[in-house]
Amino acid sequence: MREYASLSKSELQRLQSELRARYEELRGLRLSLDMSRGKPSAGQLDLSNSLIDDLTAGDYMAGEVDCRNYGGLDGIAGMKRIFADILGVLPGQVIVGGNSSLAMMFDSVAANMTHGVRNGEPWAAQGRVKFLCPVPGYDRHFSICEYFHIEMIPVPMDENGPNMDIVESLVSRDHMIKGMWCVPKYSNPEGIVYSDEVVRRIAALRPKARDFRVYWDDAYTIHHLYGDLAKIPNILEECEKAGNPDMCYIFASLSKVSFGGAAVSCMCSSDGNVGYIKKRLSVQMIGPDKINQLRHVRFFKDAAGVRAQMDRHAAILRPKFELALETFGRELDGVGCRWTRPRGGYFISFYSIRGCAVKIVGYCGECGLTLTAPGSTYPYGKDYDDSNIRIAPSFPGIEELRRALEVFCVCVKLATVEKLLAASAPLIPPR
Repeated sequence: MREYASLSKSELQRLQSELRARYEELRGLRLSLDMSRGKPSAGQLDLSNSLIDDLTAGDYMAGEVDCRNYGGLDGIAGMKRIFADILGVLPGQVIVGGNSSLAMMFDSVAANMTHGVRNGEPWAAQGRVKFLCPVPGYDRHFSICEYFHIEMIPVPMDENGPNMDIVESLVSRDHMIKGMWCVPKYSNPEGIVYSDEVVRRIAALRPKARDFRVYWDDAYTIHHLYGDLAKIPNILEECEKAGNPDMCYIFASLSKVSFGGAAVSCMCSSDGNVGYIKKRLSVQMIGPDKINQLRHVRFFKDAAGVRAQMDRHAAILRPKFELALETFGRELDGVGCRWTRPRGGYFISFYSIRGCAVKIVGYCGECGLTLTAPGSTYPYGKDYDDSNIRIAPSFPGIEELRRALEVFCVCVKLATVEKLLAASAPLIPPR
């Protein structure tokens, strides 16, 4: 396929006419397709159906703990062990939460804003709080910052993770930079795995703010698509070695392992931080949902059981990602776009030529395909290149996904041709 950017005006106009005709055909089908969020499909949810029946009448004990009653503020022992083994931490460093790790992140930010970190002053009382946000990144992280009026500072990423020269420079000279978001394995949406050097440089940061915290959202830590599960250094161990034992909070959940609406999450940190957080929790609640924790322990038994479940998830997800990548390679050769090829996680990060993402997503919407809003992978929804689109192939069935990808590719090509016809100079996707 010849490069679109090398076509003459008349060739582009002929191509535009052909693409417009196909686009109108697709729009007339009144489709209803969804690739907007990284939701598990019904087939993935079915993998955990027996979890619902895993507690038999009269058997609600977790050791000496009656899970129907109050207490057990930081979680039952079996659930703490599973998370500890998955994340490479000690059970005593784990606090088990409800179905959403995002809720635990929100709660942590709120508490630090009003009461401060351990041995610290309330963030909000010190001035305008700022967070570093590696981009492209997770829109829910950015929403938390916006809710608390925290200023977001974008930090570019490459194949190794966030640009650490920029991170180190910023945190070393601004005492109001209080936090940094990180998705260290199979990042959302790029699928990047942080390099060993990046992990160790994060752990060894010397922030001007002594109450700086790294929000280590390890959401996809076991979400591989192939057999080679990525490994990175243990961030809590590295922080301890670097003299920053309290600097990091780890968050994770089983929301894409069992049920998104009825899973179990956790927060992990140093012994000192865990003790401090448990004091807050003792005011906030009398006990968590231990029944749900118990049925997860009974269902998975241990971390090996969770990893076996992830192999089953990968078998469902892998063909969808491969279909998307094969379709992009076949249909978009020469168009001038690029996209990531993740080894895990839930997303493909797609880059059009500059100035096309909004139009592509709009065209897809008119054809009945819902995508993540353009710009959502950047703070304040501002993708200044108007290029990045997060693709989530997990939810549709294979045939529905095939049709969704057809719609997407037609819309990409049409928007690209129109942009080239309107441009006075060649446009390429950002690097």
